[in-house]
Amino acid sequence: MPKTRTRSGVKKRFFATASGSTIKRDKAYARHILTSKSTKRKRKLRQSDSVSPSEDRRVKRMLGI
Repeated sequence: MPKTRTRSGVKKRFFATASGSTIKRDKAYARHILTSKSTKRKRKLRQSDSVSPSEDRRVKRMLGI
């Protein structure tokens, strides 16, 4: 049986925690047009977020975990 290939686009966007139980991702809307966004909103966008439980299984499969 061949090895499972990791999706290269997924490995750039998601990462697993040390235990591997949670998948984290960066938040969207933090790249440009930042002048119209409040400081509080931009600060919240800097923090990473965990993947929703409904998407968790799919992302883990694409990462090869």
